[in-house]
Parts: sequence; structure tokens; C-alpha cells
Amino acid sequence: MGNFLQLLSNENMKIYRRLRTWVMIGLVILIPALIAVLMKVSMSSEPGAWDIFSDLTVMYLLVSVFSAIIFADIVASEFGWGTIKLLLIRPWKRGKILLSKLLAGILFSLLLTIIFIVVDLVLSFVLFHGTSSSSYPAGYSAFSFSMEMLFYRYIDLLVISIFAFMLSTLFRSSGIAIGLAMFILFARNIFQLLLDPERYTWVKYVLFTNMDLSRYMLGGGGTAGMTLGFSAVVLAVYVILFLAVSWIVFIKRDVAA
Repeated sequence: MGNFLQLLSNENMKIYRRLRTWVMIGLVILIPALIAVLMKVSMSSEPGAWDIFSDLTVMYLLVSVFSAIIFADIVASEFGWGTIKLLLIRPWKRGKILLSKLLAGILFSLLLTIIFIVVDLVLSFVLFHGTSSSSYPAGYSAFSFSMEMLFYRYIDLLVISIFAFMLSTLFRSSGIAIGLAMFILFARNIFQLLLDPERYTWVKYVLFTNMDLSRYMLGGGGTAGMTLGFSAVVLAVYVILFLAVSWIVFIKRDVAA
């Protein structure tokens, strides 16, 4: 266990010693702050804090993009830097090495999510003191609704990030892995519009059709008999598939060449 924690610590050091990581963290703080200040000076009436917090959650896309970049780069960069052989000659099994990289990426995505939530809460409640105009479904408070919405968005982030992690094990180039992960991240909404589960039954089992679990909170979605439980199971199956491919490729890959 101690050896694995040392391995996990090494992977975290690789992430946080790079300048780009701190640029990402800085942008997650600065961009919502800039938008909140612009809203403060441009609005004629004072909105409620939870209204602003809800508006700022749109910027959670930044956390998704930065997390996908880390996941897409975390294995492929070892090939780019030429350090993969040095990593694999150490007395750790390949499965443990890959698990440490996966956990390091998940810890990074959780850290960015916590920073994003704290910054947005502070900005919303320090700068805005008006009356909230938002209404929430029965059984939800402003806090519980916002946190559950962000939880579903984190699930989306995790699915895309693990897909990026699989790409990182498949390709030796970080650029290709990051590029494909970004394409999937931004093109998923187009796929959701093009694929209609009511018209084609098989579409119910497509990854993109089951993403955005937050739509079930408002009573939307659920087309062709789809439910929150159904979409959660489909996403879990895809995640297991992505991880299985990652493990098989990484363990069997020949790095002697």
C-alpha cells in the first residue's frame, strides 16, 4: 500500500510541477471572476446570489476541458518524453502504474471541481444580494438543486475524461489523444441532436444519447422509455469498456522499440 501511495504521489507531482496545470487552475478562478464582475457592473437590478451561481455554472465547461486534457496526456506524454521505459523498469506492475495515473487524473478533476464551486459561491454571495427569481422542482432547495446539477455534470466530465484516458493509452502522441478528446467533448451535443431514440431504438444505447443526466431532474429526457437508471447503467458499461481497453493495451504494449 505504501509503495502504491508513493507511485500515486509521483504521478501527482508530474501533474502539478507543470506550468500549464497552474495556468488551468488560474483560469478556472479568473474567468468566472471576470464574468461575475462584468455582470455586477452591467446589470441595472441586483439579482439573487443563487441566480448568479446558476449562470456561472455554464463555465464548468472549463473544468471538463482541462480535466480531459490531463487524462488525454497522462499516459501518452510518457512516450513523448521518452520516459515510459524508465517507468516500466521499476518494480511496479503495469496495472498499478496505470491505476495510479487514473487516480491522479480523478483527483485533479475533483480538485478543479471543488475550486470552481468555492470560487463561484464566494463570487455569487459577496457581489450579489438581490432576491432570487429562480424556481426549483418540489423537494429541492437552491443549494441541493445546484449541487445535484453539478454532480451530474461531473459524471459527464468523468465519462469523457476516461474516454480521453483510453485514447492516451492507445496513442503515443499526446496531441492526437487531446485532439480526439476535445472533438468528442464539443461534438457530443451535435450527436445528441442528430440521434433520435424515438426513431431508432438502437440509439438508446449510444454513449452521447445517455450523457447529460441533469435533464432527468427537470422531468425532461426520458424519450423512448429512457430513465435515469437506464442512462446510468449504459454510461457505466461504457466506462468499464474504456477502462478494459486501456488496461489491455497498456499491459500488453511492447515498449522495447
